[in-house]
Amino acid sequence: MRTLRRILKLILMVALILLGVVLYYIAYPNLPLYKKPEQLHYLDQWSDSQRQTYYYTPQGTQVKGLRYEWFTALEMPFGSDKFARPEYLARFGFLIDPQQQPTALNPGNLPVGFTGHQDAESGVRFLDISCAACHTGELHYRGQAIRIDGGAALHSLASTVPTLRGGGFGQALGMSMAFTYYNPLKFRRFAREVLGEQYPQGREQLREDFKQVLDTLLATAANDWHRGLYPTEEGFGRTDAFGRIANTVFGDAIDEANYRVADGPVSYPQLWDIWKFDWVQWNGSAMQPMARNVGESLGVGATLQLLDNHGQPIAEADRYASSVRLRDLYTLEETLKQLKPPHWPEAVLGKIDLAQASRGKALFKENCAHCHAPDPKPRDQRLAPSRDPEWRMHIVPTSVIGTDPTTADNIADHRFDISRLGWSKVELSRLDVKLFGANLDNVDFKSISSAKGLAYITAYVENRAYQDAGIKPPQRSEMDGYGLPIGVQELRGYKARPLDGIWATPPFLHNGSVPTLFQLLSPIYERQSSFWVGNFEFDPKFVGFQTEKFPGGFFFDTRVTGNGNGGHEFRDGCRQQGVIGRALSPDERLALIEYLKVLGNERLETQLSEVPARPWTPGPSCEG
Repeated sequence: MRTLRRILKLILMVALILLGVVLYYIAYPNLPLYKKPEQLHYLDQWSDSQRQTYYYTPQGTQVKGLRYEWFTALEMPFGSDKFARPEYLARFGFLIDPQQQPTALNPGNLPVGFTGHQDAESGVRFLDISCAACHTGELHYRGQAIRIDGGAALHSLASTVPTLRGGGFGQALGMSMAFTYYNPLKFRRFAREVLGEQYPQGREQLREDFKQVLDTLLATAANDWHRGLYPTEEGFGRTDAFGRIANTVFGDAIDEANYRVADGPVSYPQLWDIWKFDWVQWNGSAMQPMARNVGESLGVGATLQLLDNHGQPIAEADRYASSVRLRDLYTLEETLKQLKPPHWPEAVLGKIDLAQASRGKALFKENCAHCHAPDPKPRDQRLAPSRDPEWRMHIVPTSVIGTDPTTADNIADHRFDISRLGWSKVELSRLDVKLFGANLDNVDFKSISSAKGLAYITAYVENRAYQDAGIKPPQRSEMDGYGLPIGVQELRGYKARPLDGIWATPPFLHNGSVPTLFQLLSPIYERQSSFWVGNFEFDPKFVGFQTEKFPGGFFFDTRVTGNGNGGHEFRDGCRQQGVIGRALSPDERLALIEYLKVLGNERLETQLSEVPARPWTPGPSCEG
């Protein structure tokens, strides 16, 4: 009996220690400190009104049903400070203006991309995370902050898997909600603020509704964790976007057997000029703007119910109904058409060395323009004849570019069983979907690729959303984007986009595995194999974020699956295994970087001197 008591005491002690560790990381999450900049500089990329439209226009997403007023009323797990106060959310990497105040578009005084939308039927206002949250960047230098509209975010948003190191927004939100629900004093304060004059009569219904959202959030975390769906930690500024969308649509909404390991995180690509691209997404798999945006909304949290509780297709009248907001998505797309690439702010980051940039321009022509220069198509070759210009995107095979293939391979290889939807190929042939390099006759509903499956589901969702919104075919053609169909191609490669403003989008490569432009132009043995991410401090010489260890940072290890930093390499010798150009001396790399700071800035480009450029050559292949 004494031995048993000792064992039970030991078990209790271990449990208390574990609980103490968990509570410690909840109370003191492993996050960077927020350093308030002396001044925030907005670049001349568009007007203030366009900026606010982009920041706070909803797209129809929901955070597991979390309501806007709930989010703004939540408290920290310990204490009564608000969870959603700007200076705390900024520690996750979300962007705020130190001078910001509540506005009609942003009544909760939340960071960029945190907005809300009202459900048409219930009148409930849901928290909505818009595209601006992930596609707005910021650089800090000597106490100054530079906002990069349409740039790459550096936040820790996506991770749902709980870790002892903490730092993930989803984990912190779940714990704040759990402490609110299970602490009677906290819930009383929360309910009084949310209900106002409806307190206390609405308290029990609020508690029931709140618990439902909390359970959904925790169930998602548990599902992702026990299935091991996201083994490669995303950290700051990355998410496995395609993998998460596929798991949401095919796994959550159709069949749990469709869950696939998503171990290919990608950085958030910049959005200026994308309306000119013939193909978008990192692997050039999507064509129609509206379909791209609807698919993104579904992945981020727009509601969609495809099957009933018995796993059967729901009634035709209710099928494919979603919360996506087509008019708002169109507003966002049209606003982004006005977005200009950022121009190097000399007053903050230093003057351009024009002589060095002139040398860099010649080096760019020799080494980079072949893949990255804009390639306008003649009208008769465009996918959308009315789009002017339309730029041809070069999709470079992973076997040539040599960069980490995990993302492209997952998209190309993963297959899903969607037979429960009861589709027929006859009905699919009536949808506005165009397959490139494939044929509908060969589509297998028990083993469909993610790109094709998402294309057809998106087509149904679009049709239903246009019907519900009362939007007629002529207006729909415009809102879809130049009357384009939902085009799909599946290539094992990544697109080489034009490089205007590339200086403002670190870290580099599709997976963020190279911290500076200087390293990107260097042989792989000169690149850092590990570094720290999450620091907004900018290095204007080598062009990238500072990578030294700092409190709350994310350790990026390029040896982990999906994190490889090889390829896109400039090195003498054979042009194979990711070597795409000759070796560049350190001075040549710096000259090329100086030109990339100028590229797209007409005022500065006209001041450059003409330096003879050597012609581009494919180099020795050394085959055989």
